[in-house]
Amino acid sequence: MKKPLVIFGSGDIAQLAHYYFSTDSDHEVVAFTVDAAYIQDTTFCELPVVPFENVAALYPPDQYDFFVALSYSKLNAIRKEKYLAAKALGYRLTNYISSRASVLNQGAIGDNCFIFEDNTIQPFVKLGSNITLWSGNHIGHHSVIKDHTFIASHVVVSGGVEIGEQCFIGVNATLRDHIKIGDKCVLGAGTLLLADAEPEGVYIGTATERAQVPSTRLRKL
Repeated sequence: MKKPLVIFGSGDIAQLAHYYFSTDSDHEVVAFTVDAAYIQDTTFCELPVVPFENVAALYPPDQYDFFVALSYSKLNAIRKEKYLAAKALGYRLTNYISSRASVLNQGAIGDNCFIFEDNTIQPFVKLGSNITLWSGNHIGHHSVIKDHTFIASHVVVSGGVEIGEQCFIGVNATLRDHIKIGDKCVLGAGTLLLADAEPEGVYIGTATERAQVPSTRLRKL
């Protein structure tokens, strides 16, 4: 029998969580919850949406698992807040780990992690709680990713890297081996980071600009 699950959220991330848990896990989603002030409809994905203020009475923590399905908004602060609030209610926060991910770190993963398909998590990696790894990342051996961090797609984290809490790392970023990323850092898409990053730093990759090609050359292309 599948374990009943309540999801916090009613947006795109929650819809994705519903899809993944429903098709690739031992959980059955039974309801969604958001703060009462943000309820726009009483159903989502054909399931009830209930006020978070009442969720523990309607879906008791000793009978239902919980998952917070939110994005990196406000540098993961909102997801962190709701994660801690659900813990305070006594819920067991579960993980979604894709069956199509290569997870080789002997289960060193916290709770409320959302690990999509095609991630490679090498041996001796340690993942904290409330972490999102979107699809297609490489997390190198002996690396540490701390709580409430969001890593977008196709990021390369080389071996022995430490990533602090509440960081955001954008698509196609590359982190060289044995560097440290401080808490609340933002690494933009395409960033190449070769040295330590101070806490709350913002690092932006160089965007490709339109080339100024002479018209005579264009005719030959």
